[in-house]
Amino acid sequence: MKGIVCNQPKEFMFREDMKAPTIKAGEVLIQIKRVGICGTDLHAYLGNQPFFEYPRVLGHELSGVIEAVGEDVEELQVGDKVAVIPYLHCGTCSACLAGKTNCCESLKVLGVHTDGGMREKIAVPATHVIKTNHLSLDHAALIEPLAIGAHAVNRAELQAGENVLVVGAGPIGLGVMAFAKRKGANVTVLDINEERLTFCKKWAHADQTICSSKPTESDLRETIGSLPTVVFDATGNVHSMTQAFDYVGFGGKLVYVGLVKQDLTFHDPDFHKKELTLFGSRNAAKKDFEDVAQLLESKQHDMNAYITHRCEFDELIDTFEEWLKPESKVIKAMVTL
Repeated sequence: MKGIVCNQPKEFMFREDMKAPTIKAGEVLIQIKRVGICGTDLHAYLGNQPFFEYPRVLGHELSGVIEAVGEDVEELQVGDKVAVIPYLHCGTCSACLAGKTNCCESLKVLGVHTDGGMREKIAVPATHVIKTNHLSLDHAALIEPLAIGAHAVNRAELQAGENVLVVGAGPIGLGVMAFAKRKGANVTVLDINEERLTFCKKWAHADQTICSSKPTESDLRETIGSLPTVVFDATGNVHSMTQAFDYVGFGGKLVYVGLVKQDLTFHDPDFHKKELTLFGSRNAAKKDFEDVAQLLESKQHDMNAYITHRCEFDELIDTFEEWLKPESKVIKAMVTL
């Protein structure tokens, strides 16, 4: 079986001798057809991804076709197209029992804590796939990154009419925008890249954009009309995440969608003066995946435009370094098997 292993930072190895997986009761065997490349993969390759050990098979934005089903699997069958939910939870810890499987105490994420989908086949629990026969393989592989944005919006309990600021116009930020708009929010996007901001207006239907590395309070009030009630930071940048406290309106919420491998600090008097609420938003739950599948089925967004770069699996190692360069202008890269 073919696969690609990240042996250590900046070192991929293409292998043709990987052992094909077998399935147990309650599992399905999937022929991987698409692998989306995300920030986690880029950070892992560069050596700055938290919770990561080498060697590792990367890849957690996955779609494919079921090749075999194990015993006790009833709702799936051979030939079904599926998207993979890559968050393997224990089902018994307090978080799982409370329905918060996305932050299970012993969570293992495919492509991070355990080997992922940069290989021809993978076995996963049947509970961790959703049937996507109504979607293309490309679009099914996009469900996972968009689900992260959906989960963040649900976490914030966003209400129609709220003024929202999304910091970061990358793939995760785009998902936040799409679901914030779906909730009826007024969405402003902050980024330093004018091209990406233009894309946000076209693709995510953002209401306003601000091109700045550190907007002032007057900049925000002039653009939005008031300070936002909810700020989502989807940058994964320590400076941006620290500055985000300054953008939230009184009584508002700050949601960290991005993750950094560093400490974050804030000025407590301002935090208390505004009576802010700080949220961490981790991964997504199955309901978020189902919500994204419904959104994609509605065709409200041009998902083909969201995928800006492609390559075949055999070309990935030679192509990956190019995708790291800012001048490549990658929004979402997709690998075909």
